[in-house]
Amino acid sequence: MSKILLLKPHHAVNHSTGRRALSTLLLSPYKPPLSPLLHISPSLPSFSSPHPPLRRSSLSSPRRIFPVQALESSSTARTDDEDKESKAGGEDDGAPPSSSSTTAASGPDDGVLVEKASLDGGLPTGQFEMEEFGWWKTFVVKLRMLFAFPWERVKKGSVLTMKLRGQISDQLKSRFASGLSLPQICENFIKAAYDSRVSGIYLQIEPLSCGWGKLDEIRRHILDFKKSGKFIVSYVPICGEKEYYLACACGELYVPPSAYVALFGLVVQSSFFGGVLEKVGIEPQIQRIGKYKSAGDQLSRKSMSKEVCEMLTSLLDGIYGNWLDTISSTQGKTREEIEEFINTGVYQVERLKQEGWITNIMYDDEVMSMLKERLGQKDKKNLLIVDYRKYSRVRKWTLGLEGGKEQIAIIRASGSISRTRSPLSIPSSSIVGEQLIEKIRTEGPYNWHDVIAIETLVFLLSDTQRYKAVILRIDSPGGDALASDLMWREIKLLAATKPVIVSMADVAASGGYYMAMAAGTIVAEKLTLTGSIGVVTGELMA
Repeated sequence: MSKILLLKPHHAVNHSTGRRALSTLLLSPYKPPLSPLLHISPSLPSFSSPHPPLRRSSLSSPRRIFPVQALESSSTARTDDEDKESKAGGEDDGAPPSSSSTTAASGPDDGVLVEKASLDGGLPTGQFEMEEFGWWKTFVVKLRMLFAFPWERVKKGSVLTMKLRGQISDQLKSRFASGLSLPQICENFIKAAYDSRVSGIYLQIEPLSCGWGKLDEIRRHILDFKKSGKFIVSYVPICGEKEYYLACACGELYVPPSAYVALFGLVVQSSFFGGVLEKVGIEPQIQRIGKYKSAGDQLSRKSMSKEVCEMLTSLLDGIYGNWLDTISSTQGKTREEIEEFINTGVYQVERLKQEGWITNIMYDDEVMSMLKERLGQKDKKNLLIVDYRKYSRVRKWTLGLEGGKEQIAIIRASGSISRTRSPLSIPSSSIVGEQLIEKIRTEGPYNWHDVIAIETLVFLLSDTQRYKAVILRIDSPGGDALASDLMWREIKLLAATKPVIVSMADVAASGGYYMAMAAGTIVAEKLTLTGSIGVVTGELMA
């Protein structure tokens, strides 16, 4: 389950470590009461040798946990002058830490791990609960299914098949794009839980390269789906820590006889080009504020610094510790048993079955045949399935999941931050801060699916009564300081007109973290990397 982040970027002090599970606050349409403490684990670790990759297969290093004073609202907790003092120029923005403060990491390879938070009552948990429809609504839903569009029709007793692989984007994808985005994946789980035509889910998981924050969110939706009483079966031909983290949440886990299961612990490594540039006569000139700021190290150094080793070690400790706790509670094994299994190295899939790590060893077609028999479809040639791409076109309205008249706007901000869009950039791959404000003011509506111009969306939202609240979804490692400052200002103005809730995905560091500070309430997954540890700028001199 995820943590509540009500952040204030300064005045951190030491505090003892600990863990406590917290529910997710999805949205609070009113000003929430003050939450007392947020605990985060900053990047503070240590290795002297820069060459071998950092590995974590046991929790031997202690972690320092820092509480951050909660922020109730931007008007009461900080003044504008204090906010301005936290701004700095350079490639990566955010609030550089003062000498008496400990802040989070910034940049793609920096961050802090959201570790623990505590609540002071009054906030909704946001936990998923299956709603039992009354007879009238059930009748209406059946009518809607009967007269649904052809692409929304699903045969009774169908199994929803979903494939997860590679990068999972937080941006909405068009119907012509391959794969699914995170919003579509999560929505499919919710729709399938309520859809009487869907008997269960067959989840095929292939190697994943997304962050742990997104994995946490998908895993939570898997557990929520199981509350419907329907089955969910996973099939994993290649399984590492990320894949197993999701698959073990399903009721059943199947692998083929030739499956490659590699639960060896976690590793992170970096490449450095300082020596190469030195040989070709190029001198990187990097200036930074904050000793843990590692952006630029790949160009200026020949090896990993002690501070970066320290930071990455701490992050690995936190992620690995959470993985152990999760697998332990799911599989009914102790942490010691799991670590002993991991540290024994290579193993065959037969051993995985014997020790209860998987349900059974089957090929994909055998799993499909098993499901067909389970659902009583022996007389049918093939299992009744509905593909995830088709099912994404089923409207929530058809299933009786429509909302009320009052609407909540969702702004998705993903990718690195820049002031203007490069001619070669992919439209949905970055956040463009300064774009089309004057044009929007004079010409009206904006394409809500094109989320690259955050300022224009914020301007429209502040000027309309249609949307009663705004969720700003951030998945960004940071970027241009000026663009981040301009967006921070726009979000701050928006927050003065209606509730603004920030939801963090995999990472909200540096400029992404800075944008979030303009909101009154911030929500993150427990493995989200967030915060800011400084700024950096530089150039290459021949």
